[in-house]
Amino acid sequence: MPAVEPTAIQPAPAQAGATQKAQWMALVAAFLGWMFDGMEMGIFPLVARPALQEMQVVSGVVDDKFVSHWMGWITAWFLWGAACGGIVFGWLGDRIGRVRAMTLSILCYSLFTGLSYFAKEPWHLGVFRFIAALGMGGEWSLGVALVMESWPAKHRPMLAGAIGAAANVGFALIAVIGIAFPITRDSWRWVMLVGAAPAFLTFFIRLFVPESERWKQAAGKSKSEMGTSRSIFAEIFGRALFKTTLLAIAFASISLIVTWGAVQWIATWADQLAGRELPKAKAYAQLSSALGAIIGCLAGAWVGGRFGRRPAYFMLCLLSLIFGSWLFRGMTAFNAQFLALVFIVGGLTAAFYGWLPLYLPELFPTRVRATAQGLSFNFGRILAGVGALQMGALVQKLGGQSTHGADYAGAGATIVLIYALGLVLIWLAPETKGRPLPD
Repeated sequence: MPAVEPTAIQPAPAQAGATQKAQWMALVAAFLGWMFDGMEMGIFPLVARPALQEMQVVSGVVDDKFVSHWMGWITAWFLWGAACGGIVFGWLGDRIGRVRAMTLSILCYSLFTGLSYFAKEPWHLGVFRFIAALGMGGEWSLGVALVMESWPAKHRPMLAGAIGAAANVGFALIAVIGIAFPITRDSWRWVMLVGAAPAFLTFFIRLFVPESERWKQAAGKSKSEMGTSRSIFAEIFGRALFKTTLLAIAFASISLIVTWGAVQWIATWADQLAGRELPKAKAYAQLSSALGAIIGCLAGAWVGGRFGRRPAYFMLCLLSLIFGSWLFRGMTAFNAQFLALVFIVGGLTAAFYGWLPLYLPELFPTRVRATAQGLSFNFGRILAGVGALQMGALVQKLGGQSTHGADYAGAGATIVLIYALGLVLIWLAPETKGRPLPD
């Protein structure tokens, strides 16, 4: 897939047409892959409470202590699986190519999400989610690398926003399905079968999406230049990139910890607030969050492109802290105001996923880009997994003697305080606005 550089010699018309087609095929593949990735991520928040209640050991007793305990662990396993997948598939993308590795990652997450249909106990769900997450974690870094290497630099903000928004289109799609077909203890399993559908996307990718020309040029270099897997990681953590890598991990971690330690629990919190009388409440909450997130991802990339990467991150941390605290500390009932705040918080906290695919590729050279992106973003998921466990523990601890034994709001209000760290760390990183991708 020919890369178009600002200073490159202009190709002949036929070649230019082929280049443009290849660029669009790469974008479509990455968008659909990440959209279905988002759909897979959105499945569990919808099915978690009814599925775990069905599996609860104590017959006839339903309480949120059991749900919050297992939701915390399964979410953590998912994030740790995604972290491993991002590193493994990112490395694979640097070795065998972006397109082939992306195909394998999509097959992985779709097939094992479908197999969750057969889960009988909470740990079964955890195992299936962990393996599916291997593919989900890999797809992000591969899709970002493929698109950013295929399109001219001037389009990066738009592309980053589109990639970030794609996951939330999928998140919204599964929420719409949950509204149309209420998900209860008796009907949650069929939703897992929907998650197997993305496997068909792999046929499109293999037939129509060409490999990144930039990657092929890098892969064509001598072994001493391209490096083994050992030398790739040695470079990422070497003197030149060590600080950059740690900061990239921190920026991804802050956004991921809040997303998975607080925002992903909003649907479960809404289900608790509304009670069994309104089983669609969790889907309405998830749809509100997803619609806000679609706008937020586009806005996050635009703000980063317009005002600079560092001011944009600072602004997103500040606003997310303010509105996240308002939501979790101020809302006590499921109503229109609750959904409006969920929409705003969903948009602000997801805007980071438009900013990250804009910024992370600009930090690392081509020969290690997919691996470094995968490691940075998905190491953040390891820390987010710890955050999910802490959320589960906080939910129970703060719940005290309440009827449900769970305080989702109090725990969420605690988790969002981590944005304060981002307000400081961003000023230690380089500003990359206007710079070409490093070779």
